[in-house]
Amino acid sequence: MTEQFLSLSNWPRAILHLDADAFFASCEQAIHPELRGRPVITGKERGIVAAASYEAKERGVKRGVRLSDVKKICPDAVILPSDYETYSLFSVRMFEILRRFSPDVEEYSIDEAFVDLTGLRRTFHGPYELIAQRMQETIERELGLSVSIGLSLSKVLAKIGSKHRKPRGITIIPGRELHRFLETLPLEKVWGIGPNTAAHLAKFGIRTALEFARREERFVKQHCSKPYQEVWHELNGRSVYPVVTEAKSSYQSISKAKTFTPPSGDETFVFAQLSKNLENACIKARRYRLAATRIVLFLRKQDYTDRGIEIRLTSSTSFPPEIVESLREGFGRLFQRDALYRQTGVILSGLVAENSIQHDLFDDLTRIDKLSRVYRAIDVLSEKYGKHAVQLASSLPTKLQAQHEGERGDVPVRRSIIFKGENKRQRLTLPMLHIKI
Repeated sequence: MTEQFLSLSNWPRAILHLDADAFFASCEQAIHPELRGRPVITGKERGIVAAASYEAKERGVKRGVRLSDVKKICPDAVILPSDYETYSLFSVRMFEILRRFSPDVEEYSIDEAFVDLTGLRRTFHGPYELIAQRMQETIERELGLSVSIGLSLSKVLAKIGSKHRKPRGITIIPGRELHRFLETLPLEKVWGIGPNTAAHLAKFGIRTALEFARREERFVKQHCSKPYQEVWHELNGRSVYPVVTEAKSSYQSISKAKTFTPPSGDETFVFAQLSKNLENACIKARRYRLAATRIVLFLRKQDYTDRGIEIRLTSSTSFPPEIVESLREGFGRLFQRDALYRQTGVILSGLVAENSIQHDLFDDLTRIDKLSRVYRAIDVLSEKYGKHAVQLASSLPTKLQAQHEGERGDVPVRRSIIFKGENKRQRLTLPMLHIKI
């Protein structure tokens, strides 16, 4: 039963997966020590649970639950609005700590990372287990965050390990111990395998990760597409997914959404949120030198029902003034004056590289060149003074509805130095009127 694993070397590769425990809530507890040991929930600005501390999870609080229901489940819960800027700073510091141990760090998400430790035992004068333990201890000591770690021969196996014992767990899965961790693991719990694929393989009597790993390669190639063949290799201890250390540089689509409270039926305000979504998406597109050929916009009502529409653009672009009129037209078809809205969103799709755009005879090349120079200057200003230092006039009404102003208590130092006309949540910005260029 285990011969294929017994023949493996314990550590042909050493891949570590680190997963921060209840990250957003843990950041709040790290900043406010008086909240440690208490059920902490973030997401007040959205009306639903965005993250919950383990103390809250033990009381039955789950992500996505409405806050009105949370008060019934856990009356003493501490409910806070999310502070994503602070969470991002914690994330950056966490990844910096990981790079002290290995240069090969993949920032998989804001609170997850893969680290390639292969060959570093001599550097740290100890086994891989010791390196993992030092990582965990350093993060907890310097940031006040707990993390769970999985260490094995491949990314898939390392991710299985990090989920095995939470919070503050370290799970080591060497080559000759793979069968012990895979024999009771349901197939749908394996990273990369969804319920549909698990149901398909169940028809062949495959219900656990071990049963899948033990199947012959010929069977896997016959009945599984390439992504699941790769998962099969990873489960067998063969690392086929590299640890990608470079920042992501290509996207098939870029989406930006915003939830606001209280919900609003003000047409100008709701469109302003959509306009700001568009600007945020275009900022990211320009950063990666991409242009959109289509946009999707959607509006979410207070009852969580959505309406959306896709619009094909007349030319590829990443400049908001060239898109905002199409956005306004689509908005007019979706907006209902008798409804309250809680979220807006924009998706840029059909992305192409800027240098591959081919203009036709009807494109105003002079205007495009002027827009390009204007937005190069705007991006420089944003880099120096913060995002939305200059923005569309149609986005300005977003400033009229402050969210949870003052509920976070004392503001951090980074927001305490303000000029006349600024507040704790918003720096001065320059409106860019929608004029012909």
